[in-house]
Amino acid sequence: MKSKNFRYNNTNASVFGLPFSGLFTFAFLLLPLFLAAQVTATIDSTSIKIGEQITYKVQVETDTTNVVVFPEGQTFLPLEMIQSYAIDTTKEDAKYKLIKKYGLTQFDSGAFTIPRQKIVIGTKVFQTDSLQIEVKNIVVDTTKQGLYDIKPIIEVEKSPSQWWKYLLLTLLVLSLLSFLLYWFIWRTKPLTKEEKIALLPPYDRAKLALQNLDETNYLQNAELKDYYSELTFIIRKYLDEKVYDRALESTTDELITRLNILKDGNQIDITKDDIKNIETILKRADLVKFAKSAPDVELAKLDRNTIDLEIDQVKEALPEPTEEEKLQDQKYQELQEKKQKRNKIIITAAIVVGLCIATFVGFGLKYGFGYVKDTIIGNESKELLEGDWVTSDYGFPAITISTPEVLKRDNPPIPEEIKAKLQMTVFSFGNVSEALSVKLSTLKVSPQEGPEKQGGQEEIDLNQVSEKAIQQLENQGVSNLLVKKEKFVTPNNAEGLKTYGTASLPVANTDKYYDGEYVLLHFTAENVIQEIAITYRKGDVYAQEIAERIVNSVELVKEEVAKKEQEEN
Repeated sequence: MKSKNFRYNNTNASVFGLPFSGLFTFAFLLLPLFLAAQVTATIDSTSIKIGEQITYKVQVETDTTNVVVFPEGQTFLPLEMIQSYAIDTTKEDAKYKLIKKYGLTQFDSGAFTIPRQKIVIGTKVFQTDSLQIEVKNIVVDTTKQGLYDIKPIIEVEKSPSQWWKYLLLTLLVLSLLSFLLYWFIWRTKPLTKEEKIALLPPYDRAKLALQNLDETNYLQNAELKDYYSELTFIIRKYLDEKVYDRALESTTDELITRLNILKDGNQIDITKDDIKNIETILKRADLVKFAKSAPDVELAKLDRNTIDLEIDQVKEALPEPTEEEKLQDQKYQELQEKKQKRNKIIITAAIVVGLCIATFVGFGLKYGFGYVKDTIIGNESKELLEGDWVTSDYGFPAITISTPEVLKRDNPPIPEEIKAKLQMTVFSFGNVSEALSVKLSTLKVSPQEGPEKQGGQEEIDLNQVSEKAIQQLENQGVSNLLVKKEKFVTPNNAEGLKTYGTASLPVANTDKYYDGEYVLLHFTAENVIQEIAITYRKGDVYAQEIAERIVNSVELVKEEVAKKEQEEN
């Protein structure tokens, strides 16, 4: 990219590569129009009090075939237009007499000048005379009117926000999730009958099982096989838990042999008769279950009582548990409780993580995973995009623009040799080293005295202005600029030049660069050059959307627009 340097000298001063001489020589061109002037402007008073309204009246006489365009907006600055009245039209022969009135005011005292206003009649542009007005202070007689302190600031209640709805919804979801986790996992559930029986000591469980056997109808229905099956299971289960841990799967002979060995080894203090009684009942039960033997019901009852008695005998024969065994049992119970608690924690964590993943996937499929991630983790550009935007006017003539943050005034240095010839205002947010930067500048050049160029005023070349703006970016450390240009039209039909493309933007306090994009908008009117510069990181979808939104919000009143529309019509 080849760019020209700024040049300043006394004989032929220039701004943005454009000479001052010849830029503002309208007088020669506009003189014939003023000689045939059909426009007059008057005010109803040249002296008003602060805040008092004056009426500015423009009167136009023209052919009925011409279309007349009156000024609109705040073109009367430093006076403020507070009302624009309807046009009063009367017809005299083949001409129209149009009267347009404006209500103007000023809230500062002093002498002010209402600037010349442009009136478009057909294809010609007419200018009114500038008018002087004096705004006087209101004299207050303090002897009759008391003075009061300034009233304190009154806090204004903000418009209601909807954040509480999202907070309420979040609390409801969390409350529901917590309740479900408590109810199904952490709640101490009431024990079922089977669970209560399982917690009983082996002896009590065996006694209870015998009582339940008595309540069955096996004997009344002569179902001796089922009766003996449960009866032998009761004694085998008790022996399995307290004497021999393989009593359930052992045969009758194996179990009896084991009991005798334990007795001979003095590990259990049970008599031979007790062992013999158990053997007799077990073998009778085997005959009933496998040989289809049918003993008398009374004998079955007697066997039941014998088993009841032998359970008592075995309990008394068992040695008392030592303190070490009791301690081991206590530790086992504690380990079981810790295990249950750990399992509950694992299940709860798995459910919460699963719900979080499901929520992330659900919102990701709907809104995009990048958007959900940035919402959770946070993204500076996203916060700017979704924050409260500010729409304001900057510079004079004003440019209306919407930005995520208020643009703050800068005071760029201007060389002394041209300071008297320039009026520059700059408002900015961020810089080229940050994720997003916005700069708005207005350059107003005072008309220069000297010979006029042939052909009248020299038009400002926005392409040269764009070249100088590119050079300014390079001076700020931006490199590898890819430049594209196209015509740009604002929503209110003001035309300008759009320069945009990709570039390498510097990383602050390093010699590194990151891929970025930039947009430059340039406008011109008479002795004013206006520029909007935006830079942002490439690939940042939020910053790109911010830039597009800013560009689409730009509005400014260009005086040439009305004339061009008239020519097209």
